[in-house]
Amino acid sequence: MGLGVGIVGLPNVGKSTTFNALTKAQNAEAQNYPFCTIEPNKAIVPVPDKRLTELAKIVNPDKIQYSTIDFVDIAGLVRGASKGEGLGNQFLSNIREVEVILHMVRCFEDGNIVHVEGDVNPLRDIEIIETELIYADISQLEKKIDRLKKQAKNDKKIATQLEIAEALAKHLDELLPVSTFENREDEAFIALDKELRFLSNKQIIYGTNVDEDSLADGNKYVDIVKEHAANVGAEVVILCAKIEEELIGMDDEEAKEMLNDLGASESGLEKIIHIAFDKLGLQSYFTAGKIEVRAWTIRKNTKAPQAAAVIHNDFEKGFIKAEVISYEDFVALGGEAKCKEAGKLRLEGKEYVVQDGDIMHFRFNV
Repeated sequence: MGLGVGIVGLPNVGKSTTFNALTKAQNAEAQNYPFCTIEPNKAIVPVPDKRLTELAKIVNPDKIQYSTIDFVDIAGLVRGASKGEGLGNQFLSNIREVEVILHMVRCFEDGNIVHVEGDVNPLRDIEIIETELIYADISQLEKKIDRLKKQAKNDKKIATQLEIAEALAKHLDELLPVSTFENREDEAFIALDKELRFLSNKQIIYGTNVDEDSLADGNKYVDIVKEHAANVGAEVVILCAKIEEELIGMDDEEAKEMLNDLGASESGLEKIIHIAFDKLGLQSYFTAGKIEVRAWTIRKNTKAPQAAAVIHNDFEKGFIKAEVISYEDFVALGGEAKCKEAGKLRLEGKEYVVQDGDIMHFRFNV
């Protein structure tokens, strides 16, 4: 769907290790020196969903297919990235292409792993990255303002956009992110953001990379990140990137046992995937048949014909009705036939807003 999550952070905070675990493949080098990841690594990651397993128990399909989410491993940023330090401009442009930022923050001590700033200080590290994002936005906006000034003389709409752009420039000059600008609902701002894709306006998830002993309850560094996240309205996930890599290749029972031993209820990466999926404004509906049980990815508040188009455009063009069963009814009653008998299968029309977890079959005529 062209939506993605960019993994950012200073060098050596666990970005590539996390990416390796996300993709369950060692296709991003994780080395103990800055800039080992030069080109952004991209991966399509399945969204874990236990509901599909429950549906499969009933339908017994040939295969299960999950919703997916795109992750991009972006090379480590450093102080001065917005001015080109450490190939910063290239990396910042990669961030511009994603919708959500997973900001990895080092929250562990280890003398064997070099910290680019010399010591562990999560708040300073966050400020370095997020200040660089603001500087990059300032640079983009200044160029836009110059163009708008030339065009605004005889165009009222452009003059309004210039006014908003200049107000935003003052806001950014105070090193405040675009996300806290008060006029973000203004049409002129929305047009600016659509064109420039402001880096400091993207939603952020903080991934606090800890040692094994801190996985269950966090530590003093995690507490600092949580306090900052609460102030900016972001979410925090605690994970140990080394442990996440060890979970690769384990079956579900082994992984569950290892996490239980460490005092964790689920993988940190599973939490990140679910939070990111939600922040991207996405949800899933299901189809359940002998060939496959499958999750289809749609935006929240999508109506039935547009949801049908995710399977095939013809389904939207010739849409007649949608047969809908709620997930809860399907599982409780044991399948489609029993849901029909119990009157739990509904026929919905073009205005029906698809709910997360709906099990659907489309009637269409082309």
